[in-house]
Amino acid sequence: MIQRLDAATDTFLTDLASIKQRVARAQREVASGRRINQASDAPADLSTLMQLRTDLGQTIQIRSNLGRVQTEVDTAEQSLESAVKIMERAGVLGIQGANGTMTAEQRTIVADEVESLLEQMVGLARTRVDTRYVFSGDADGQGPFTLDLTLDDPVSDYLGAPATRQVMHPAGAVFRVGKTGEEIFDNPDPAKNVFQAINSLRLSLRADDSAGIEAALDQIGSAQTHLNSELASYGAVQNQVAEATDFAHKQELRLKTRISELVDTDMTEAILALNQTTYQQEVALSTKAKNQRISLFDFIG
Repeated sequence: MIQRLDAATDTFLTDLASIKQRVARAQREVASGRRINQASDAPADLSTLMQLRTDLGQTIQIRSNLGRVQTEVDTAEQSLESAVKIMERAGVLGIQGANGTMTAEQRTIVADEVESLLEQMVGLARTRVDTRYVFSGDADGQGPFTLDLTLDDPVSDYLGAPATRQVMHPAGAVFRVGKTGEEIFDNPDPAKNVFQAINSLRLSLRADDSAGIEAALDQIGSAQTHLNSELASYGAVQNQVAEATDFAHKQELRLKTRISELVDTDMTEAILALNQTTYQQEVALSTKAKNQRISLFDFIG
């Protein structure tokens, strides 16, 4: 038969249960290395912890997106560097072809090399990263141009779409990351149309047209200036992506540190708490045993 508990014994059992809970929690913290193992461990911190984890997940996703964009932007920038060199070579060939001492046959030979440059330029406009055409805008599964050198106007119209894709900065802003092949290589402004400039030189050389060669040289020069401007714009985007990626790395570290501060156990503090609560439990039991003839288990058994 269980004896009726007096007020002092009831208080003792209540206090003992509290000590046992603290011992159990300290044991969990030491064993798991985590201060928060369940919602009841720190209800006041739960909302903050959930928001931090949400922010961390978003930051990791943004950093991943920036990594993919970085590859595409770097590839595009390298292609434009090559395009500028092609235009420089086209300018050199145009100057050679403009020489009044050149024969029609010699100009045809130069035209063959210019034609090769046009083919290379279209190839650069069709640059891909994996299966994505980087200069096709939003229609990046479709090549932006085709080439048929049997035609006087050998480069097709732009086959891509406008480039509306943007990437998010970890701070919340968004910025544009690409341009279309139409903007860069087949610009509606004749002074900026790279394909048209090279093709005009090709046709004028084949036609042994001195005036046409001179006109094409002017267009080559202005198109080269345009390409250099486009190259600089991609350099600026590279800097934006690099800065955003660095920001994301730092923000990710800050969030992980804050989460760790909330969740992870201070092992020194946890072991001390375990030792203290265990000692308190032992003292409580020992003291009660000395003050009563009957044992605690007579009350709880």
